[in-house]
Amino acid sequence: MFNEKKESPHQIGERNTIAKNTSLVGDINSDGDFRVDGKIEGTIKTTGRVVIGKEGTVTGTIDCVNADIEGTFAGKLIVDQILSLKNTADISGDVVMGKLSVEPGAVFNATCAMKGSVKVIQNDGEKTKKTA
Repeated sequence: MFNEKKESPHQIGERNTIAKNTSLVGDINSDGDFRVDGKIEGTIKTTGRVVIGKEGTVTGTIDCVNADIEGTFAGKLIVDQILSLKNTADISGDVVMGKLSVEPGAVFNATCAMKGSVKVIQNDGEKTKKTA
């Protein structure tokens, strides 16, 4: 009675996995984290973290908050916060991210743009935007 747990619609720590030797073609939308050890052709859109394992391959578009890449990615990669490339990563395409961390040995053949932070400055009741 008192120790019943109520489950919320969005459980923290949700993780989706595409296992090794698994291929998927299509679009994926998720609120949880996503790990790819297989192969995906399509779009991954999540409000969590995307991890591409050493043997994982993604071709298409990824739109996420954070990403850790050890495997292969080709396409458009949009990371709101931190993109971390491990020494086995192989990236090609277009990349937009908040911050970038690259280990020696990673292959990064992509156009790269960093998201600038926007500060709101208030002058006599008027709001103006200034990029950092």
